[in-house]
Amino acid sequence: MTTTTAPTTEIPTAAELVARARELKPLLAANAAQGEKDRRVVEESIQAMTDAGLFKISVPKRYGGYETSMRTMLDVSSAVAEADGGTSWVVTLTNVCNWLVGLMPEQAQDEVFGADPDAKVSGVLAPTAETRKVEGGYRVSGKWYYNSGSYHCTWAVMGIPITDEDGNVVDQGCALIPRSDMGFEDTWFVAGMRSSGSNCLIADDIFVPDHRVLSVPPAIGGHYQTPHTDEVLYRSALIPVLALVLVGPQLGMGRAALDFVIDKAPKKPISYTFFTSQKESTAFQLQIAEAARLIDTAHLHAYRAAADIDEAAARGDYPDYLTRSRVRSDTGYVADCITRAIDILLSAHGAGSFAEVSPLQRIWRDSAVAARHAIVSPAVSYEVYGKALLGVEQPITPMV
Repeated sequence: MTTTTAPTTEIPTAAELVARARELKPLLAANAAQGEKDRRVVEESIQAMTDAGLFKISVPKRYGGYETSMRTMLDVSSAVAEADGGTSWVVTLTNVCNWLVGLMPEQAQDEVFGADPDAKVSGVLAPTAETRKVEGGYRVSGKWYYNSGSYHCTWAVMGIPITDEDGNVVDQGCALIPRSDMGFEDTWFVAGMRSSGSNCLIADDIFVPDHRVLSVPPAIGGHYQTPHTDEVLYRSALIPVLALVLVGPQLGMGRAALDFVIDKAPKKPISYTFFTSQKESTAFQLQIAEAARLIDTAHLHAYRAAADIDEAAARGDYPDYLTRSRVRSDTGYVADCITRAIDILLSAHGAGSFAEVSPLQRIWRDSAVAARHAIVSPAVSYEVYGKALLGVEQPITPMV
């Protein structure tokens, strides 16, 4: 099937999408504890977000999607994270994997979004698989950890080595595979982001046709397979998008933590002092100011990086290596700032932060786990940027 005429879908503005996400906050927050217990986002929450169009923000308009922007992806993920970090992580990873499908040949896009406009894609880029070249495609076997949203996805984008007829690895790619063709292993037993359902998906000698394989090295340089080069969102820089999108949940969790501590301060005394409320304490006021400043700084860096991506895509330019390196650095710095801010807020609020009934302890755990994602890693990201600034030609990763 080929979709040539855009469906008559009214495209909501970015502000409207964020407002929809915030309208769901009571429901998503109420389901957060159950999602953590089940180690998967509650289906009621998934359905509510589907109905609100929150999984359509990176789907092409040709299929009834909203085809928005990097900034909108950040803001929607951030708004969901104000209610629950794990739920936001599933929204975030699904949307960015949906975006990856938009880079592929039209036949692949038709098979996913043409068949199901509400399709949800998970993904792991690490090529933890074996492939065998056959006529018209590849036979693929492998296991991929960790697929966020594995319980809810209908397709998956999986990293593979691309081999020739003699079995030699000649390239690296991503294979688009129906979830129904894959096995499942329950492996996600973690301290934070428990509801993200980031389990293992398994392929056992699955055939993947050529049109559902994306070659990664050309894509890193901005050479995509989609024929729709007029679609701005799918001209966005690959690694900057894949990295920056992961700190959208951090922004919302940082704001949620700050709001919670400020809200409790007027009625919460400081034990073993004469302060009957935390807000009376100069030390507490300084902690709140520092945490707020770090959260503001995180937003400024995230939004600058999003602008770098969106403005280049709008111009039809691909960001140069230095700009892409700076986006990696900004991504790491956002995680760094939010992690530090939440640590300050935990101490400012006191030991009650760690009560099981407190949302603050779940925010802390979810943020801490998400901040350790390999492509977010501040240390690696800073080194990439420093080398680029100094012209040091010793790359430590191709993911720039």
